[in-house]
Amino acid sequence: MSENKEDTLASFQNITGIDDVGEAFSHLEAADWNLMEALSRVMPHDDAPLAHVHPHPHPIQQSEPPPRHPVESTNGFRPPGYDELPGTSNASGFFAAALQNQNQNINLNQPHLQQRFPTSQLLAQLTSSINLDPASSQNNNQNVIAFNIHFNQQLYQIRLPSEATVEQLKRKIFEKTSVPMCRQAINGWPPSKASDAQQLGTRICNLDLAAENELILVDLTDDGFMDTEQDEVTQRVDKTFTLLIQFESDSPLTLSMPGRTTMQELKMNVSDIKSIPVRHQEWTGWPNGCNNDTTLAQSGIELSHRFAVRSTARPAQNSNQHNAFDVVTVDSESSADEFEDATDFNNAEYIFTDSPPAQPLNRHLIPNNTDDETSGSTQFVENYKARYGEPCPDFFVGSLESAKQLACLRSAKERKLLAIYLHHGKSILINVFCDQLMKHESIIQTFKEKFVLYGWDMTYESNKDMFLSSLTACISSNASLTARNIKLDKLPAIMLVGKSRQLGSNCEVLSVIHGNIGLDDLLTRLIETCEMFEEQLQVEIRQEDERAARDQVKAEQDMAYQETLEADMAKDAAKRQKEAAQLAERKRMESERAEEDARRESIRLVAQQSLPQEPSEQEAGTSKIRVRKPTGDFLERRFFTNNNLQDLLNFVTANGFLIEEYKLISSWPRRDLTAIESSQTLETLKLYPQETVILEER
Repeated sequence: MSENKEDTLASFQNITGIDDVGEAFSHLEAADWNLMEALSRVMPHDDAPLAHVHPHPHPIQQSEPPPRHPVESTNGFRPPGYDELPGTSNASGFFAAALQNQNQNINLNQPHLQQRFPTSQLLAQLTSSINLDPASSQNNNQNVIAFNIHFNQQLYQIRLPSEATVEQLKRKIFEKTSVPMCRQAINGWPPSKASDAQQLGTRICNLDLAAENELILVDLTDDGFMDTEQDEVTQRVDKTFTLLIQFESDSPLTLSMPGRTTMQELKMNVSDIKSIPVRHQEWTGWPNGCNNDTTLAQSGIELSHRFAVRSTARPAQNSNQHNAFDVVTVDSESSADEFEDATDFNNAEYIFTDSPPAQPLNRHLIPNNTDDETSGSTQFVENYKARYGEPCPDFFVGSLESAKQLACLRSAKERKLLAIYLHHGKSILINVFCDQLMKHESIIQTFKEKFVLYGWDMTYESNKDMFLSSLTACISSNASLTARNIKLDKLPAIMLVGKSRQLGSNCEVLSVIHGNIGLDDLLTRLIETCEMFEEQLQVEIRQEDERAARDQVKAEQDMAYQETLEADMAKDAAKRQKEAAQLAERKRMESERAEEDARRESIRLVAQQSLPQEPSEQEAGTSKIRVRKPTGDFLERRFFTNNNLQDLLNFVTANGFLIEEYKLISSWPRRDLTAIESSQTLETLKLYPQETVILEER
């Protein structure tokens, strides 16, 4: 390509904002490399008159601009100034902006530029006066953001207009590095804009970037996805930030705060310490884009950072009104000597002023005028976990009396110390104590193994008085007096309560640990108190062991005696049970016999009542029947020959021989009369004038 074409291509791209060389090349080829014609193809053609162009430095003005028809280039963004400047059309406004961006020596005082003329005339005037040197065009472009992409130990330089999007940046990175967009993870964004930088449609001008930026490209594998910016913020959450805060008319303040602390919480701490209401605090030193919900980890500040706070409130009329604290040191290991001159703050010029006034953060863990200890304890644990998060010590939930019984009213081997944590929302030590000391793994484990931990909030006087009364009733009046005399600047505090024979029958306070203590000292005090308490328990434990051995021997003897007694009682019970069973069986059998006898008697009586009248010897047509019993005796009776066999059977039954138990056999021919139809007459059966039959048991 000749130098003339290269110049034309560079000028065309600079004017139109088209970064795609192939697209710009195609437009120029279609116009036969006529710059004015190519611009006419890309820009909208309208013959609407332009506004008056005023001499420098007056701005371009127009009385009533017609509606704009924005035209986007195919690479996804408008050229700088295209849709932002006033004018009769986007094209005219864009050319006016192009004239200013290129710093061309167009004489704006010329009369022909003061007139209203169509866009095509402006094109001719513009192209005739533009310097076609690409190098100078790029150097004079003030709306370009440069990126230095570090990847695989190589540096790739990319320049994009400020209106470009993250997606266009990733496309450029793909062209340079061949890393697909779906596998690009970019590190180095401002922390406060890390989440916005993950959105492809975000414009890079909205990411608080400098003119030149250093970014690190990571090629993600197909095995998974990682959000490196979010990981960085997550790692900073658990770190401690040392903040040096300087005031206009007061001593500096040094605070050590965890990364999860929000701006609102930091302001509340300053309000408590310096007595400057949040609504009157004007801060300098926060990065752009921060708000009251932004945490220290998200803000992007360093682990050691400086702030300036100015009070916007009017000075108090009463000379007695002054700050309650002059110098406050929260962390014993922090010092203002670690910092240089506090007048040199961050380069950020952003001043964060609260408007409207922020709502105060609840600093109490138990609401005012709580009903009872159990509900107060429950709310204390819930609010403590909600405010300070995990890990959290295992607080006992319930009344102080229940906690004392669990810890102290047990055997010497199972007995523990009762640790009473006293909280106060207005203390300047609570954040460091709860966020650092009480979350340490060694502290949590020590409380779990050696103590029953009970917590209470002393912020409100009503809750404080109720708890002190409970201390007097459950522990002692000395314990209540000790807790009452702990000053605010010593809170939070931990009272260690124990019970042993050397201490007497009541529980006593063994030690009080104040909140202005370091981690190592706190752990040492807890362990030393435990060791002292265990030494006092050794005599009691030995006595309990001896008493337990004696009780064991006595228990074994009692057990042997009880076993012998139970065996004898079991034998007696078995004997009585057997006799009862035999008696019951006899009664059952007797009852059955009685029932059977009654039944037999009933059958006999029925049979006897159904017998016909016995005829006399002189009457004719009679038959004399002899019945031989099994014993050899005979039963004898006369019947009429026309009496049936049933009458004979009833005669036998009436004499106590039931047909269901006996058979009636005739002698010749031998036959079982009980098996024959009983309605037949004796005459039919040839049982006359006399016959002998035999009774046989069935």
